[in-house]
Amino acid sequence: MKTILRASSALVFALLSTPAMAQSNAENSDDSGDIVVTATRQETFLSKTPIAITAITSEGLRDAGITDARSLNDSVPNLAISENGDSARISIRGVTSTDLTEKGDPSAAFLLDGIYIARPIEVLNSFFDLERVEVLRGPQGTLYGRNTTAGVINLISARPKDEFQASMDGKYGNLGSVNVSGMINVPVGQGLGVRAAVNFDRQDSPLIQPAGATRSLNPFRNNISARLSFGGTIGDKLDFIIRGDYTKSKGGIFNTVPLANFFPRGLTSGVDPVYVDSSAKAQRNTGILVSNPDRKNNEFKGVMGEFTYNLSDAMAITYLGSYREADRKDTRQLVLNFGALVPNPAFFFGNFKQNSHEVRLAFGQGNKLHGQVGGYYFNEKSFIEFNIGNPLSSIVVPGATGFAFPQGPTKATSKAAFGQLTYDITPDLHLTGGVRYTKDNKSRVGSTVVDFPTLAASFCGKLRCVLNDNIAFGKYKKTTWKIGLDYDAPGLGLIYGSVSTGYKAGGFNDGCLTTSGGSGCSLTTDQLFFNPETLTSYEAGFKFRFADNAVRLNASAFHYDYKDLQLSQIVTVPVPATRIRNAGVAKVDGIEVEAILSPSDNDRIDLGFTYTDARYTKFQASPAISFAGRQLDQAPKYTASAGYTHTFPLGNGGKVEASARTRLSSEYFLQDLNNLSQFRQPSFTKTGATLTYKAPEDRFYVQGFVQNIENNITISAAASGLGTTATIEEPRTYGVRAGFKF
Repeated sequence: MKTILRASSALVFALLSTPAMAQSNAENSDDSGDIVVTATRQETFLSKTPIAITAITSEGLRDAGITDARSLNDSVPNLAISENGDSARISIRGVTSTDLTEKGDPSAAFLLDGIYIARPIEVLNSFFDLERVEVLRGPQGTLYGRNTTAGVINLISARPKDEFQASMDGKYGNLGSVNVSGMINVPVGQGLGVRAAVNFDRQDSPLIQPAGATRSLNPFRNNISARLSFGGTIGDKLDFIIRGDYTKSKGGIFNTVPLANFFPRGLTSGVDPVYVDSSAKAQRNTGILVSNPDRKNNEFKGVMGEFTYNLSDAMAITYLGSYREADRKDTRQLVLNFGALVPNPAFFFGNFKQNSHEVRLAFGQGNKLHGQVGGYYFNEKSFIEFNIGNPLSSIVVPGATGFAFPQGPTKATSKAAFGQLTYDITPDLHLTGGVRYTKDNKSRVGSTVVDFPTLAASFCGKLRCVLNDNIAFGKYKKTTWKIGLDYDAPGLGLIYGSVSTGYKAGGFNDGCLTTSGGSGCSLTTDQLFFNPETLTSYEAGFKFRFADNAVRLNASAFHYDYKDLQLSQIVTVPVPATRIRNAGVAKVDGIEVEAILSPSDNDRIDLGFTYTDARYTKFQASPAISFAGRQLDQAPKYTASAGYTHTFPLGNGGKVEASARTRLSSEYFLQDLNNLSQFRQPSFTKTGATLTYKAPEDRFYVQGFVQNIENNITISAAASGLGTTATIEEPRTYGVRAGFKF
C-alpha cells in the first residue's frame, strides 16, 4: 500500500478514458445519461454502484467499433483478452489463468445474460444486439461465486419489447472483414414481445505466409450466430425472459508465428530473451508454409430462462437457469520445434455440456435493511480427444503415427449458498456484508495414447496403446466474503471502500497416482494435484460528478494478496503434457482514475492513466531461480489514454461526429516456465479514429474507421519448448460501417 500512497498525489489529477458513460438508451438511463447496471444482481445506476466497473451501452459499442471480446482491451482499464487459436485467455489487473484445457477454470468469469460460460472458446463469439457489456474488476466471490478471482465480464442481450422494432448494421474492411447484424422485434400481446437477431462475422487471417505458398490460409473467422428471445411482463407481478442462441463457427485455427520474429537471438534457460523490433510484415510472417488442413467446424448452442416474481413491493424471487452445449471439431497445423520448425498435423474433437440453476430472494427494498440470499448449482460434463500426428508421435514412440489425449468423462460440479445484506446507517451511508459457501467436485477419466498403422508395429498388440491413464478426483470447498461501506456525499457523489475475497478451485494434471494401479501411473500426490488459488482484495474509490455533470471523475485504489497462483508449463517427461502447479504468493497494487470532460454540448474529452504493480513476492521457479519481484503476465505498470470527440450539428437535425483516441501501454511480460524466463513486450501506442454521420433521430448512420493506425504488432501469448511460437494481436484495420433502425 505504500507504493499506492506515494503514487496517489501524482495520479489524482490523471484521468482514464472509459466508455462507461457513453450515451445510453433512454429506458436504461436517467436524464443525465447515467447507465442502469446489474452488477449487484439488482438494477442500480452506474454512478451509485460501489464497484470498479466499466459499462458500455449498445451505442457505446457501436461508436467504439467493439464487435467481440478482444475489442474491449482498448476500452476497459486493466483488461487483456487474448485469442489462442482454439481458446481465449482473460486477464484483469494481472490476475489470469493459463490452463485452457477441458479441466481448466478461468480466473475471470465470462457471462452471457448472467449465465456462466465454462469454456473460454465461447468468449470469442461476436457481439450483436446487446443492451450493454459490464466488466467488473476485482473478486466477485460473494454474488458470482467461484472463478471470479479476477472479475466478471457480463454480456446483456437486448430484451424483447411490446413494440415493433427492426435494425441492421454492417461493416466492411480490410483483411476481408465483413460483419452484418440484423434484428426484428414484434409485440405479441400487452407487455410481451418476441425478438430475433442474427449475425455474420468473417475475417481473413492476419498472418502472412512466405513466398511459394500453395495452400492459402482459411479465414480466421467465418461465423454465423442467431438468438431468439420471448418475454416481457405479465401484470405487475411477473417479469420473464426465455432465450435460445446458436453459433456456427468455421474458419481457420492457425494463428501463431515463430518466436524468432520477435526474439531472433535464441533462448538460454533462465535468461530473458531479447526483443528485437522489425517491420509489421516480418512480424506477421508464419515462417513456414501451411502444408496441412487447417479448419474448424464448431457449434455452440444454449437455452436460458430468467423469471422474477414480485411477492410484494419489498420482496421478489428470481430463478435463472440454463443448458448449454458446445461441439468442437477441427483439423489443425501445429508448428513444433525439433531443432527447426516443422509442421505437424493434428485434430481435436469434443463435446461439452453444462447446466446451471440459481434462485435468489431479494427483500427489504425501501427499508433500512435490505439484501438478497440464494443458492446456485452448476454441472459440466465433457468428452474430448486431441490427437497430434507425425512427427511428434514417432519421437514419443518410434513407429507410432498418432499421439493423443482421449479424455472423458471430465466432470465438474459446483454448489453454493450465498447472501448479501445492506444496512442504511443513514439515507446516504450504507454498510454491506456478504458471504458465500462453495463446494466443488472435479473428476476425469482418460488416457495418453499412441496409435500405430499396423499391429506388427504396435508394442501392445493393438492399434492404440495406452502410455498412461489420466485418472483423478478432487473435492474443494471455500467460504468467500465481502464487507463494504459506501457514502453518497451530497454535491459530490459516491465514496466507497471494501474488502472482498475470491477463490478458484484446485485441480489435477495429466497422469495418475502410483498407488492407483492404472497404466503407466507414476505420479505422487504433489505432482498430480494442485491447490485452489485465493485472493483478498482491499479497495477504495469514488465516483464524482461536478458542474452539472460536465465533469465526471471516478477513481479507485486497490491492493491484492494473491496466493497459490495456478501456473502451467509443458513437460516432456515421461510424455509431453501440460503441468499445472501453485506458484506461492503475489501482490498487486494499483490505481485507476477515469473521467469524462464535456466543456460544451458538442465537445467531449477522455483522458486517463492507470498504475498497476502486479508482481510475485514468493515463487521459486526452480531450485536455482526465483521469480520474486518479477511482474505477472499481461500487467503493464502504466497505461495512459486520451480521446476527443467533436460533434458538428447539421441543419436537418442530423450530425457529424469526429473522434480520435490513443492509448499508451508500458511494457508487459509473458512468463515462460519452460525456459524459466519471461518474454517482454515493449511499450507501444495504438490509436484509432472514426468519422460518423448520424441521421435525425439516429434513423441511420454511416461511419469510416481506422484502428491501430501505427500498425503496431503486439504479442498476446508466447512459449518455448515444443512450440517456440508467439500469438499476435491484430494489425491495422480500417473500413466502413453503416446501419439503420425503425
